[in-house]
Amino acid sequence: MRHKPGKKFQSQTVFVIANNRIRTPQVRVIDDQGGMIGVLSTHEAMSRAFAEEKDLVLINDQQQPPIAKIIELNKFKYQQQQKLAASRKKAKAQDTKEVRFTPFMSDGDFESRLKKVIGFLEDGDKVKLSLFFKGRQITKREFGESVIGRVIESTSELSTVEIEPKMIGKKLIAQIMPKKKTG
Repeated sequence: MRHKPGKKFQSQTVFVIANNRIRTPQVRVIDDQGGMIGVLSTHEAMSRAFAEEKDLVLINDQQQPPIAKIIELNKFKYQQQQKLAASRKKAKAQDTKEVRFTPFMSDGDFESRLKKVIGFLEDGDKVKLSLFFKGRQITKREFGESVIGRVIESTSELSTVEIEPKMIGKKLIAQIMPKKKTG
């Protein structure tokens, strides 16, 4: 099976303990609609499931006695895959966005880039602030530091500084991340 480059392959396989693989003497049995049947011996629960032409699937082995469900095995596996897919959609990976500044920039340019930074922070993304010194601008490092300082100060209510401003070659870099939402 071939995959697109750059896409990580995630296995959708769901491992389930069912039927003869259940090794406990008793199980708490639930029917496929979620109604409680009661505590039965594993053998009795299996024979009940086979009478309905379904499988006995172990749902929770941490409980005492373990919980098993009478359901078709393929249907149960499908439901588990759907739950996994839904949880992956909800878990948003935090991206790192980069916004570039220059040491001698006009107020209009600064404000538009600041709006981008604020937008990224409100979306829950980390923001890398980079400022590149060209030519002789490196002799006026304090102007670049003041630009980055203004951005950090302007976004202080929304963010915390993850990486303090530091020089790497001719580039001044800082990184900010959104504050955790309380409530």
